Amino acid sequence: MTNSRDVWVFGDYRNYFQNRVTLQLLARGRELAQAQEGELCAVVIGHDLQQWVDEYVAHGADRVLALDHPSLTAYQGETYTSLLVDLARERKPAVILVGATSFGRELAARAAKRLGTGLTADCVDLRLDDQGRLVQTAPGFGGNLLAEIVIPRHWPQMATVRPGTFQELPHDYERQAPVEWLPLPAGLKPERVRLVKSERLAPREQALETAGVVVCGGRGMGSKKKFRNLVELARLLGGQVAATRPVVYARWCEEGALVGQAGRQIKPQVLFSFGVSGAIQHTAGIGGAPFIVAVNKNPGAVMMQMADVGLVADANQACLALIRELKKRLRS
Repeated sequence: MTNSRDVWVFGDYRNYFQNRVTLQLLARGRELAQAQEGELCAVVIGHDLQQWVDEYVAHGADRVLALDHPSLTAYQGETYTSLLVDLARERKPAVILVGATSFGRELAARAAKRLGTGLTADCVDLRLDDQGRLVQTAPGFGGNLLAEIVIPRHWPQMATVRPGTFQELPHDYERQAPVEWLPLPAGLKPERVRLVKSERLAPREQALETAGVVVCGGRGMGSKKKFRNLVELARLLGGQVAATRPVVYARWCEEGALVGQAGRQIKPQVLFSFGVSGAIQHTAGIGGAPFIVAVNKNPGAVMMQMADVGLVADANQACLALIRELKKRLRS
């Protein structure tokens, strides 16, 4: 068992403006560190890191460990893993948190194996129990339940967390924290895989996690053809389309639109919910929405009870009526 109470957050800045998961983890990591009188530390690996270091300090890091070298410009799985593992063995943090991105999932799994500890993937909540252990909440059995997982005998305790799960702290321009610029260790083994070329594709659309308006549809929309009306409504509202699990399984929309325990966690300013009953698998992913408008034939549906405005009506008919009204106002 480690005597450290420090919480580490790995800084994944490679898709910073579309994916704020590191800032979100810093917010929760700060709460966890303060609860046990520890230090919140951001760990950053790469090249030309100053702007990211400044961002992480401004968003709550008490300390930053930075490994900055031209050879680290592109992500290298084995090298990044070795650097993170060596640092963890030397400093012995209590907790290491990594964003559940494609990049983060690979890195965290490699590091956990090398450190001989457990790893809970795709967490939707984190807290400390009365013994100071990290309680990691993650979907289980295909999203049918939420499991609370504890790693009682191995350290550091590690978890990956889905983007959009926590709310980032406001940017504090006056905040300062010590930054350790660490040298690249000698004797690093060469990568067995060599990067030949990489190209970053521009995002085709705004991410669900950062959308201010989300239009979500459930099985109550009636059919794939009717579900497409939600796409038109979302376009008129300047928002994004989301879906429940039955809709995705029926292939009415793509898997990336899934919201809930088995999908994305969203916190739009306004959530429109059409034909959604409100099963726990879905509502676990929308708890941060401050204003919900729900349309359902069943006034007793869970979503209707959660909504700030509820309309008892056919979901598709209500959607079409809104589309007509919005188009009329745009023409006038």
